[in-house]
Amino acid sequence: MIEFVDPRGEASAEEQAYVLSRDLRSDAGESITVALIANGFPDSELFVKKVGLALEERLPNVKTLFWNKNNAGVAASEGMLDDIFATCDAAIAAYGH
Repeated sequence: MIEFVDPRGEASAEEQAYVLSRDLRSDAGESITVALIANGFPDSELFVKKVGLALEERLPNVKTLFWNKNNAGVAASEGMLDDIFATCDAAIAAYGH
């Protein structure tokens, strides 16, 4: 007999609703700058750049800026995070393998 097990676990923390601080869709991204962050795995840079192209196609007024951590095994540096916080309204982090 085969027994199927549901691999989904139960959440240990209560869900918390939040409100977006910026709506990327308003005015097709006008005055919005999005950070695109690759984690350094092979193809993460290519992938996140393609995400940026798709975002710019969908929201023609959005601006994207690119960073690469260059090492998936470490956190983003304080300097990189400072740059992102200073220049961007939102961030998309991506990884590749």
